Amino acid sequence: MTIPRTRAAIAGMGTTLGPAVIELCRALFEDEQHALADRVAPVAVDCVYGAHPRNRLDLYGQGPGAPVLLFVHGGGFRVGDKGGADWQNAAVGRMAAEAGLLGAVMNYRLVPDAGWPSGGEDVLAAFDWLVENAAQHGGDPARIVLVGTSAGAVHIAGALKLRPDLAAAGLVLLSGLYGYTPHDERDVAYYGEQALYAERMPRAALVETALPLLVACAEFDPPRFQAEFLGLMQARLERHGAMPRGYMASGHNHYSMAMHLGTSDRRLAEEIIGFVDACGG
Repeated sequence: MTIPRTRAAIAGMGTTLGPAVIELCRALFEDEQHALADRVAPVAVDCVYGAHPRNRLDLYGQGPGAPVLLFVHGGGFRVGDKGGADWQNAAVGRMAAEAGLLGAVMNYRLVPDAGWPSGGEDVLAAFDWLVENAAQHGGDPARIVLVGTSAGAVHIAGALKLRPDLAAAGLVLLSGLYGYTPHDERDVAYYGEQALYAERMPRAALVETALPLLVACAEFDPPRFQAEFLGLMQARLERHGAMPRGYMASGHNHYSMAMHLGTSDRRLAEEIIGFVDACGG
């Protein structure tokens, strides 16, 4: 499907969230993503980075000395999977591999089995595993960039809150919630009651960090996610006198922004790969 046709289809979905929209988005990219899966097989599957059954990650690509891209999927804290036979989320690791990186795609604990700060803890555990093991698979443990979408972006920010001196090369945050909008009833399952919300959100950690950031949202993201994007950019401008690297995914919505990575729409992929290169040192 051409980019203009894809844009028209996504625009027609509006800014609604839910399983029906996910399936409509999947249908747009199915053929290209199956072709990508045929081209790029994982080099390691279900690597154990922690004690919980969901503490597993898959690896795509080979080095030597390649930067590492760790992808953290979304799913509203409740659902999601690193994929494999199912291309969703796994496609980001495959995209990284085709760009010459070592791609890692992780699972993490979900509610109701685990609430705050489990997501951030799992991201840190996966990061630490890669520091210890990436070199065995051709990756450079000193050049790990974390990429997360939606809840995955939240968990990366949560990891930074837990470990302000996180030794990552950079962070890519796609449509996350960082604490610039009010508590929502849907937040309770992960964060707990409203009284806990402000102290548990990672906004201060993201404002203060010296790590390179790439912050993105989608043209057809729900308004709350767009407000979070603008809030973080404004706070960084006020604190540092400059905004971080930013990206508006024109023609995409909350789901398609990550889901299309690895397809012929290379705009966001090239932005991410360019950011990884800039973080190379």
